[in-house]
Amino acid sequence: MLYPIGAPIVVAHRGGAGECPENTAEAFLTMGERGFRYLETDARATLDGVAVLCHDATLDRTVGAAGKVRGYTWRELARVRGGGPAVLRVDEALERHPDAVFNIDAKSDDVAAPLARAIREAGAQSRVCVASFSERRLRRLRGELPGAASSLGIGAIARIVAASRTRTGAARRRLLKGLPDAQVAQVPLSFRGVRVLTERFVASAHEAGIAVHAWTIDDVDAAARLLDMGVDGIITDVPTAMYEGLRERGLPVSRS
Repeated sequence: MLYPIGAPIVVAHRGGAGECPENTAEAFLTMGERGFRYLETDARATLDGVAVLCHDATLDRTVGAAGKVRGYTWRELARVRGGGPAVLRVDEALERHPDAVFNIDAKSDDVAAPLARAIREAGAQSRVCVASFSERRLRRLRGELPGAASSLGIGAIARIVAASRTRTGAARRRLLKGLPDAQVAQVPLSFRGVRVLTERFVASAHEAGIAVHAWTIDDVDAAARLLDMGVDGIITDVPTAMYEGLRERGLPVSRS
């Protein structure tokens, strides 16, 4: 299991976006040097179907260049120098960091096949968790990556929220039955004004054998409260400060 229940970890969101340029070679290298094994990142597809690491659909914020990721072939994108860090291919990141566990959010439908291909070609199925809001996208990724870990999409998470608010055991078990074969629910504190992450949500997910990770948590006190609730992972932009702060509080959190 990449993400066991009851063994809380710190996950570097976008490679530790509050400490390094997000989703870059520098970020992943720095996190590795600091002892962080768990890395969260994002994948998009180029025009010619190469999976690359980029959160946004466009390049202006992170790369400082014009246009959409999918508007470039990989050869063209590799030459783009807009004043920001170069874009990294998924397979490059996996091969450069063979000891890291990558949590990769597939940001669009067109990246599903290229992402699965990159993971297979790197032989990284055992150390990658694929993620997405979209249940359909996740079904496709699970089909192309048998045995690889995955997170839950919005629909499945909504069922756990409903189960956590149900007072009868039979109704709760009915809602939890038949959830997708996933290892983890990665959720915000709330979504569209509705509280998601509660102690009952964590208990319901655990009942279904699913770990719970909270995102994006940059306040150590908030993270400590979540760990007291039984949350299994803290996804954060400031992994170094988060890990050190939680350890100072005597909380048994791991970065590796």
